[in-house]
Amino acid sequence: MLDRGQFDYDRFSIEEKEKILYDSIWQWLQRDSSELIIEKFRYLFIKGNGCNCPQARAALEAIVNSENAQQDFTFVFNRCCHLIINEWQTNPRLRIKIPLLVNQIDLALPPGSTQSRTTRKLRNLIIIFKGSEQYLKLKRLGNLIEQSRENSHIYKQQTVGKLIQRYPYLHQQCLLGEDSSYEFTQTITNIQKGIQHRYELDLSRYITYRVRLVEIVRKYKANKQTKIPKKIIQPVKNPTLLSDRQLDRGLRQYLGVIENGYTHHSLALKFRDNFVHINSHKELKQSLYNYLILGLNCDYSREVLNPKLFNYLDSILPDIHANKVDEFTLLRTCSLLLKFLVVDSIYNMNHYLFVDMIAHIGEIKVIGLLLKIVLLCDKAKPYLEQRFAILFSHYESFIQDGVPWLINSLENLQLALSVHLGKVDLSLVKII
Repeated sequence: MLDRGQFDYDRFSIEEKEKILYDSIWQWLQRDSSELIIEKFRYLFIKGNGCNCPQARAALEAIVNSENAQQDFTFVFNRCCHLIINEWQTNPRLRIKIPLLVNQIDLALPPGSTQSRTTRKLRNLIIIFKGSEQYLKLKRLGNLIEQSRENSHIYKQQTVGKLIQRYPYLHQQCLLGEDSSYEFTQTITNIQKGIQHRYELDLSRYITYRVRLVEIVRKYKANKQTKIPKKIIQPVKNPTLLSDRQLDRGLRQYLGVIENGYTHHSLALKFRDNFVHINSHKELKQSLYNYLILGLNCDYSREVLNPKLFNYLDSILPDIHANKVDEFTLLRTCSLLLKFLVVDSIYNMNHYLFVDMIAHIGEIKVIGLLLKIVLLCDKAKPYLEQRFAILFSHYESFIQDGVPWLINSLENLQLALSVHLGKVDLSLVKII
């Protein structure tokens, strides 16, 4: 290994400095306990002094004192965090240490509390890192692992960000970035699949329990018995954050008939069957309008939502009104619709229409409207997930009690996507 006394680290390229730092961390992972690694991490990066790792310290000092430190440090530090995370995530015993590692960043000391110029610069760079998207993704990962170990029912005075483990459809958007390694991407994908599978099983068990309960009640009533023994059936916990009544209504909406004998699924199939007969983009938009408003029978829909939806559809992509339609055109149109109905982007957080729809027709109907788009164009699902990831990011520091409309929307979307795109049979719902 290199020694500070043998080499002038300041003359190394940024890549060489990074490699020395990464190699040092890799050696920690091979020989040290998780507790010792967290301690070394804290002294090297967070406190900025007292770390008994001369090669790592020398390389870090050279990076911190380089001309491009402010541009390079965030990437380098994020990579160092992920070297440890990627190694620990495959081991259940070590995985639970990841939140402890991430939480070290919150312990960063103010730059003015040390006389060392290099340490002051390092602490300032850590503060800058805490304002980055990379830090936000690390915190979400910490919340995901930490909360998945605990009871998933919420304490309503916690922040929205603590709920990240409940919504697998947010994980790709909220936890991964362009610089995410293949190993980390696989980690998130595996966690996402595991949580989704567990949710579907819990939902299936709950529905089976409710069906058995309905059958027992009917049996007792048929025998003119009014008192049903409490312990006749083992209760199963509602796996959502919705009340039993809200969950029942949601299941009936997403799986039941919405109008004229059509379910969401059969209505989407009918539209797809007729897709080949649509001759122009203008005609597609008219058909889409009629498809979307079906089942929205209330004054708000007729007087506010429907006119806005019609005018928006009429205004988009005017240059291709006369063109023949294809799958790509359908995807473009649906993705624009999702931006209009939910939220445009992180740079344009106007989501007044989404909140207004919820206030007037409720989360269940609103999610049903968005579900229609995804069932019609499955490639639009990532766009929908991205819209909700934007809302989640915007409100993740809010107390859950302060945004019940958002929590209910997130829960209903998880329910709607699971019952239609999941792998578990929920046909018993019609008995409830």
